Amino acid sequence: MAVQSTLHPSKNLLAVLEPWARLILSRCRHTSKTTRFATTLALTISIISSAYGGQKWLKKRSDEMARGQRLLRRNSGLRGKDGSRTIFVPYQSATAQVTIHPTKPMTFDAHRRLFLNPPRAARLGDGQFQVPPPNTKPGLNIAFIHQFLSLLSIMIPHWNSKESGLLVSQGAFLLLRTYLSLLVTRLDGEIVRDLVSGNGKGFLWGILKWCGIGGFASYTNAAIKFLQSKVAIAFRTRLTRYIHDLYLNDNLNYYKLLNLDGGIGQGADQFICNDLTLFTASAASLYSSLGKPLVDLCVFNYQLFRSLGPLALTGLMANYIVTATALRRLSPPFGKLKAVEGRREGDFRGLHARLIANAEEVAFYGGADMEKIFLDKGFRDLKGWMEGIYRIKIRYNMLEDFVLKYSWSAFGYLVTSLPVFLPEWGGLGGSSELTLQAEHSTRAHGRMKEFITNKRLMLSLADAGGRMMYSIKDLSELAGYTSRVYTLISTLHRVHANGYYPQRGTSPEPFSLTDIQGTLHKGFPGIRLENVPVVAPALFPQPGDPLIDSLSFVLRPGDHLLISGPNGVGKSAIARLLAGLWPVYRGLVSRPRNVGADGIMFLPQRPYLNIGTLRDQVIYPHSEMDMREAGRGDGLLQSVLDDVRLGYLPGREGGWDARKEWKDVLSGGEKQRMAMARLLYHEPAFGVVDEGTSAVSTDVEGLLYERAKQRGITLITISTRASLKRHHAYHLSLGGDVTVNDDDDEDDGGSTAWTFDRIGSAEERVGVEKELVELRRRLDLASGWEARRKEVVQELERVWVRGDDGVESELKPPIYGEEGGEGKERG
Repeated sequence: MAVQSTLHPSKNLLAVLEPWARLILSRCRHTSKTTRFATTLALTISIISSAYGGQKWLKKRSDEMARGQRLLRRNSGLRGKDGSRTIFVPYQSATAQVTIHPTKPMTFDAHRRLFLNPPRAARLGDGQFQVPPPNTKPGLNIAFIHQFLSLLSIMIPHWNSKESGLLVSQGAFLLLRTYLSLLVTRLDGEIVRDLVSGNGKGFLWGILKWCGIGGFASYTNAAIKFLQSKVAIAFRTRLTRYIHDLYLNDNLNYYKLLNLDGGIGQGADQFICNDLTLFTASAASLYSSLGKPLVDLCVFNYQLFRSLGPLALTGLMANYIVTATALRRLSPPFGKLKAVEGRREGDFRGLHARLIANAEEVAFYGGADMEKIFLDKGFRDLKGWMEGIYRIKIRYNMLEDFVLKYSWSAFGYLVTSLPVFLPEWGGLGGSSELTLQAEHSTRAHGRMKEFITNKRLMLSLADAGGRMMYSIKDLSELAGYTSRVYTLISTLHRVHANGYYPQRGTSPEPFSLTDIQGTLHKGFPGIRLENVPVVAPALFPQPGDPLIDSLSFVLRPGDHLLISGPNGVGKSAIARLLAGLWPVYRGLVSRPRNVGADGIMFLPQRPYLNIGTLRDQVIYPHSEMDMREAGRGDGLLQSVLDDVRLGYLPGREGGWDARKEWKDVLSGGEKQRMAMARLLYHEPAFGVVDEGTSAVSTDVEGLLYERAKQRGITLITISTRASLKRHHAYHLSLGGDVTVNDDDDEDDGGSTAWTFDRIGSAEERVGVEKELVELRRRLDLASGWEARRKEVVQELERVWVRGDDGVESELKPPIYGEEGGEGKERG
């Protein structure tokens, strides 16, 4: 019996501290007064410095939290010298800083060969900067390996990244779980052995160890799931930021991807929001669904080899090979099915997005029934495809469950019986059978322990093998997601690099994306077009539609230009050429370098109002951070709104930090005036206004143009209003189908005539005189037209009827007044 200690804990503590206290006192007695004074002074200074430093740190942290709350409310952040951006996001009761580093251009250049020029063995192209061709079917092939490794280079950029650390941590927990599985397997056999033999003490001790290992195993399993979720989020963060940097940049890839390339269909939203999430979740689970079973197979096979001998191991390996081959041959093409399902999901989502974007127009037309037909048809297609996938999965799951659960269990019983029926081939279990033949009870207990241990090993091995076999289906689905994400990034790289080339042995289509020979020059202190054909581009690889054969003019600061003409002749196309939205197929287009201050700014036909505060609507596309860095404040914004007659908005809407759905709050005229406010705020050298005042009254329209001219903005207006001529110095008139050269035999009926004149010049006055002569001539003919109209009306009013004798006579009109009077008298 153990003897309880009689020592009190406090006495033990004093006994430990007493020698140290004596040593310190002896040292202090032998030091001089100067040393003690210096020591006391140093200690006092350190205490004061620590207190001051702590107070300063707390104040700095408090200021950072207050700044974070302020920037969070204003949807702003901080910009670093390296181009990084620090944003503040809500976290519990405070804010957390998130620093976003932009993707370097050299990284895009390094990845371009992976996505645009893959190796020939991958069978993804022919070395001509192509995205995966349509005949490349998603599946478990070399193309899938190349696609996945290419995406993996983005998700794990270097060995010391955060993602690498998460994967290493997850791998450590996976190995730990395998070790715990072995402990549980052995402990299971010992508990059953002690239970059968009646060893109560050993049985209870085994239960205690079972509970202890179970608690640690539960923590391990939870940690593995948590790390898998963290890996999925980290992968998605890397890919999303990479795609955003490639999608939203100065090259206008977000516009060209949909309107010029067309390689991914209706848009990138389905790829980024849905397919990317499924891919990262599947890729993160791949590490545990393949890595852990693979380790389990190696460890458990080794343990079974020791317990059951080489014959059992040979049978197990043959079983794996036969099962994997059969399931691989009989497995449906889940990768292709998932890829098609993702595309149809995107089409159905696009129909809803289209209805949301055009809800007002559909409501005016009363087109709900027609839109419902489109939506129902899109959903029926999606539903039919998904039901087809489920029918295929039912048949495959039946086969898979029977093979992996029941046939493997039966085979496991056969393998575990080897030490009993064939002890010579049973490994360590057979050896124990041969050595324990004397005592029947001991042999039975040993058989029970070995059988339970081997059965547990077989169950764990079957579970690992089953997860490996199930992974075939998961890998097929991952191949479909990988193909979708790889296609998106490949297409973005093609748009970013302008990698459009004709097929081998063919010449480029005229005015297609493979036939761009013009130049867009940024850095000219004006606007210049030299022999530029205005062509409406078509989706690659189709040729574009020429609108104007050749356009040339030069504008310098102060040369305000009005562009007019009927619909469809290419007025807005000129703005798209200047902005770089449409390619310059021939000639030279020169414009200022910057977009915004001291450069050029475009106001489209439909005013765009972003998600943010009222301040963000005025300074768009700048953020509040950009505004503060430029030394501007809310007072300047108020004066800008006053100039466009919107000075009442801050008071009406609740201040500059108010957040609303501004496209629904502001009227049509207020939206256009808000666009003009942006023009006045940025003060560019040139402003291109495309029907920017169509919903504004004439007097306010004149005021807006005068305010812009007072700020030194050279206006290029696209409009059909003749009243705007007085605000401009030049007039570019588009309209009329002509031939390019009168001497040419071919007639270019698609080209448009144009004239570029100075407003108020002699040529314009001659043109006005000609127009007045034509109007007078038409007015002189008006009296003759009126007489002819009366004759036609009289002739149409006469009605002829044929009588019984075959003679036609004119039917007199009824006298409605007399019949009405008779009716009254009868009444």
